[in-house]
Amino acid sequence: MNIAVTGICGFVGSELALQLAHRIDGARVAGVDNFSRPGSETTRGRLKAAGIVVKYGDIRCASDLDVLGSADWVIDAAAQPSVLAGIDGRTSSRQTVEHNLAGTLNVLEFCKQRGAGLVLLSTSRVYSINSLNTLPLLVDGNAFVPDRSAAWPCGASPMGVAEEFSTSAPVSLYGATKVASEVMAREYGTAFGLPIVIDRCGVLAGGGQFGTAEQGIFSYWVRAWASGRSLTYLGFDGTGRQVRDALHPADLCALIERQIASGSAAGGTWNVGGGVANAMSLAQLSEWCAERFGPRTVRTDGSARKYDVPWLAMDHARATETFGWRPARGVAGVLDEIADHARLNPEWLSLTEPF
Repeated sequence: MNIAVTGICGFVGSELALQLAHRIDGARVAGVDNFSRPGSETTRGRLKAAGIVVKYGDIRCASDLDVLGSADWVIDAAAQPSVLAGIDGRTSSRQTVEHNLAGTLNVLEFCKQRGAGLVLLSTSRVYSINSLNTLPLLVDGNAFVPDRSAAWPCGASPMGVAEEFSTSAPVSLYGATKVASEVMAREYGTAFGLPIVIDRCGVLAGGGQFGTAEQGIFSYWVRAWASGRSLTYLGFDGTGRQVRDALHPADLCALIERQIASGSAAGGTWNVGGGVANAMSLAQLSEWCAERFGPRTVRTDGSARKYDVPWLAMDHARATETFGWRPARGVAGVLDEIADHARLNPEWLSLTEPF
């Protein structure tokens, strides 16, 4: 089986490539990357040592994908992955759309020409910000928690946000490009008979994650705490009560392996996240860091920040029921891995954070 991975030298792309090459007998894994992300060069050696072919390719240029040759499945892990993409001063709105939507269209054309299946890595940030901001929540110590006595909207419950939850705008420029990519992927699948799998991922976290808070808050917070960098609770009265769930890419790969094995039967949209069992607030994360590295002061800034939400955990019940899948790594183990990697690689933030 030939598996192609776009964005193969990113954190998620490289982890998936290594895991799939190990898990699937006889798999030939190859991929492209445009090496625009600081730190992406650091993963090339690991991939090469595992026999994985890595070539330069920017998915915004359709002909760059031709270097991949044939493929049975494509894992689309290339994106501007920050919810602030297009407004953060580092990337333009046009670049965000070109990377995350036009690039996906080129990948879909590649799949059409080869009859390949597609696993599109989407995001929890396709869900409506206004709807997320009105979920019934309570304050329990230093975290927002679900109000179990309240009525919950369609697609949400105290167990998290499910696939049926609203994707109405606003969802951010990033989220909008992913919603549009999902729609186009489903249409290509129907029009050309392609197996299309859409995995809406929560916060992915692990030892080798690159250094930006917007896409990897667990990894960034642990590394910044360990290195003595200043940290600030933003929004929500500066309390750090906002909650997200963590998922290790090895658990994502375990699901993708089952989806590929299921072929067209795996087609559809799936929520993939750590769930409420692996969710914690920033303040709770700070408590973990204080126990691991020692206490320090976190600044507070209660000013509202665009696109922030108070509580977002992924309800993965549909994937669990269909594939018998659930995350195997708890959030404590994920944090331990990040901390160990930070100890061995104290320069990692400087190598991988945007200029």
